[in-house]
Amino acid sequence: MKKIAILGSTGSIGTQTLDVVAANPERLMVVALAAHQNDDLLEKQIRKFHPLVAALSDEQAARRLRQRYDGPTEILSGPEGVMAVATCSDADTVVGAMVGYAGLKPTLAAIAAGKNIALANKETLVAAGSLVMDAIQKKGVQLTPVDSEHSAIFQSLQGNQHKDLKRILLTASGGPFRGRSREELEHVTVEQCLHHPTWTMGTKVTIDSSTLANKGLEVIEAHWLFDAPYEKIVPIIHPQSIVHSLVEYSDGAVIAQLGVADMKLPIQYALSYPDRWPVAFDQLDLV
Repeated sequence: MKKIAILGSTGSIGTQTLDVVAANPERLMVVALAAHQNDDLLEKQIRKFHPLVAALSDEQAARRLRQRYDGPTEILSGPEGVMAVATCSDADTVVGAMVGYAGLKPTLAAIAAGKNIALANKETLVAAGSLVMDAIQKKGVQLTPVDSEHSAIFQSLQGNQHKDLKRILLTASGGPFRGRSREELEHVTVEQCLHHPTWTMGTKVTIDSSTLANKGLEVIEAHWLFDAPYEKIVPIIHPQSIVHSLVEYSDGAVIAQLGVADMKLPIQYALSYPDRWPVAFDQLDLV
């Protein structure tokens, strides 16, 4: 039984992580949850998963929740509350699913507390990759990537020597505007940006994907995760989002990981590694 804390439980990755927990009740237990200001959804999560502690970084949202909820879960607030979730003594694994730079300090605190990290918050590595990876190495904890592309790379590297790595091929769908001219792009709307052709994601990642800025962040993330020089990380367009990424080796072999466009699969692998668990989610059927 793995005991997990989720930073960003009301966001896209956080809610899907809880779906994975619900599908694996004999393997996963939620002991701590943290969110920003969605007190209504956090309350529903608390009542369903019964964590020991939950936190809202927004003080007013936490006050509203305390007025409604009088159960056994301790309700904390502010940055200190989020840090308490990140370092919860009952958790052995922390899922980093907060949006943006805000995830850095809690992630570093979790590592310092000896927690394994399942990392979805790419900005943590973009902002401070050297600090995070040094801390991981010094504490001897495990970091598993949650991003679908980086999970694919992680899986494709298993059982192979790092010295044999020739290139990492980082796939990108191309977003909703692939193939449009500069003139056609002048009048796109936010609503069009949020309509991703293959993935259902949070607002920030979806917007970043529409401009391909997200792929730039993922190149930086791959650099730190896999200790690979930038010239060996090659983004390639793959509109179907079936091949999640590939690794090319010095002997010419190319190993890829394939799957449906569903974040629950890489989330589960990040939590199950090095094991693989049966899933109740959609699966790719090439036949």
